[in-house]
Amino acid sequence: MRVSRYFMPVLREDPAEAEIVSHRLMLRCGMIQQAAAGIYNWLPLGFRVLRKVEQICREEMERAGAIEILMPTIQPASWWKESGRYEAYGKEMLRIRDRHDREMLYGPTNEENVVDIFRRHVKSYRQLPLNLFHIQWKFRDEIRPRFGVMRGREFLMKDAYSFDLDYEGAKRSYENMFVAYLRTFRRMGLVAIPMIAESGPIGGNMSHEFQILASTGESVVYYDAAFEEIDFSVDEVDVGRLTSLYAAVEERHDPEKCPVPPERLKKARGIEVGHIFYFGTKYSRPMGATVSGPDGREVYVEMGSYGIGVSRLVGAIIEAHHDEKGIVWPESVAPFKVALIGLRLDDEACRKMADGLYEKMLNAGIEVLYDDTDERPGSKFTTMELIGIPWQVVVGPRSVRQGVVELKHRATGESFELSPEAVLNRLAG
Repeated sequence: MRVSRYFMPVLREDPAEAEIVSHRLMLRCGMIQQAAAGIYNWLPLGFRVLRKVEQICREEMERAGAIEILMPTIQPASWWKESGRYEAYGKEMLRIRDRHDREMLYGPTNEENVVDIFRRHVKSYRQLPLNLFHIQWKFRDEIRPRFGVMRGREFLMKDAYSFDLDYEGAKRSYENMFVAYLRTFRRMGLVAIPMIAESGPIGGNMSHEFQILASTGESVVYYDAAFEEIDFSVDEVDVGRLTSLYAAVEERHDPEKCPVPPERLKKARGIEVGHIFYFGTKYSRPMGATVSGPDGREVYVEMGSYGIGVSRLVGAIIEAHHDEKGIVWPESVAPFKVALIGLRLDDEACRKMADGLYEKMLNAGIEVLYDDTDERPGSKFTTMELIGIPWQVVVGPRSVRQGVVELKHRATGESFELSPEAVLNRLAG
């Protein structure tokens, strides 16, 4: 993509309304624009990151055996009345009526909807276990939306729902999602700490929330350093060990009862980005979701639900990966892999080399943002540092004369002078 043809409304000054780092940087980089309180437009740069985060969630759900569907944003109130949650959920739920005066709602979550799908189509234990997930926009009318996409009213959520014949099956599904979540966050360059949590309005009696470590996090967490040593690249992960490792938010941490030796206990700040729940027959029983068991008798299915705040994760990644110059994207979620910076493009040799490199990168499948504008060099560097693309390739008159270009790594600041061919080979790998 050429900057001269891209829509990237970068701000030179910090926006006054931004209270936290991610909100400030997302506005400055032109990633988002507020439409209303807690509701945002996702502009091209932000939308590319959002789709990268979404795709990693999708791939790890599918790797774990979940099957993707898509449920609507608007749901009939009748389902929620069946489950008993319609009145209990509170003012966070946006309740509406259609033109025929039917009660509807903008979904804050989808347990009732997915149970209705299940009860219409699944009749036998032989069709279990089943895990259905979707990635969809949701709305919760927060009393005080703040911090940009970190606490908005409209947000993109990945939610999955498991169905099993009995508790043992449900526990296996829960543990399967537990590991899938840790893999998901690790792929995004995040260290996630799972900890026992309250179930809240979702319900259930087994629940974990996932806190990713960030120096600007909203919670103080204590955890066993062994979390950072787990290898999630292998197929088999010891779930029992993972779920037994100690972790707690500050409010629940008792130094006198902590089972972790002082040399292994770590303290950090965290941001919640995911939550998983086992709630048994909380929804299947009132909504009549049963299957015939091996003995022919009807059994209410055991359920769990598993949520990741996809849009919230974009902000959380920035909170975990930034410096004084701007964002420092992990390569897996960066909007582009390479920032190609052309200096003195009025010079024919510079223009020819920069244009040629750009075309070769595109042909090699490298995601590249090419600054082909006539902005001053200092402005170009400032912008690319701000938006945090992992690699910078700089083409200038001096390097062109020597037949090389500069390759710079945004995270470490390391730079190398290499031939254009060597740069292409390195970035294409």
